[in-house]
Amino acid sequence: MGKIKLFTLPNLLTSLNLFCGCMACVEAFDSNYGLVLLLVLLSAVFDFSDGLVARATKQYSAVGLQLDSLADDISFGLVPSLVVFSMFNEMSYTGWAFALKDVMPYAAFLISVFSALRLAKFNVDERQSSSFVGLPTPANALLWVALAAGCHTYVMGVGPVWMLVGVVVSSVLLVCELPMFALKFKNLRWSDNMVRYIFIVTSLLLVIIFRTAGIALAIGWYVVLSAVVFLMKPRHVSH
Repeated sequence: MGKIKLFTLPNLLTSLNLFCGCMACVEAFDSNYGLVLLLVLLSAVFDFSDGLVARATKQYSAVGLQLDSLADDISFGLVPSLVVFSMFNEMSYTGWAFALKDVMPYAAFLISVFSALRLAKFNVDERQSSSFVGLPTPANALLWVALAAGCHTYVMGVGPVWMLVGVVVSSVLLVCELPMFALKFKNLRWSDNMVRYIFIVTSLLLVIIFRTAGIALAIGWYVVLSAVVFLMKPRHVSH
């Protein structure tokens, strides 16, 4: 085996993703959700950039692949778990849920577990070279952090039981078999990118109108639009 190169530009960008994720974990414990959102967005930028740079410079490596998944599970798996954990601890528990007030917050870490499963699946799933199967971890992380930062009062009013339902639903979405489109453009033709253009324009409008909450709405719209595209896709009937 030849010398393993650790200090490459793509690995540096991936490490910056991880570093931002670690800082976001600290801020999540202090319920600084606005700062957490900023750090997760930075992590997402670095996560997107490391692949671009690796392709441009032809610096692919098995180390880079492993490092990317490890960084992503912190930035997009552990961070949203800690955000949800903090929100669980802020909530009021009534009725039968009161007996579980010391236990229920730990359900937040299902997001970390299912994010790790989703990342491991992505690394070996050849179907996901140009699109996704299941909700990407950065999208799931942005959903939860944007909810905390932009819809905090509303989320607190929903209560811990519905929060638990949300955790289970998002965990299932991470590993489900629903095909979801990626924002990868091979060309700029409308016919080839109609869904992408529709999503980008409507998402920008949501963010402009609803600001931080619009990010969470855009992620929800992404899931719905992906499901609609999947359901409208012609099926081949075998005889």
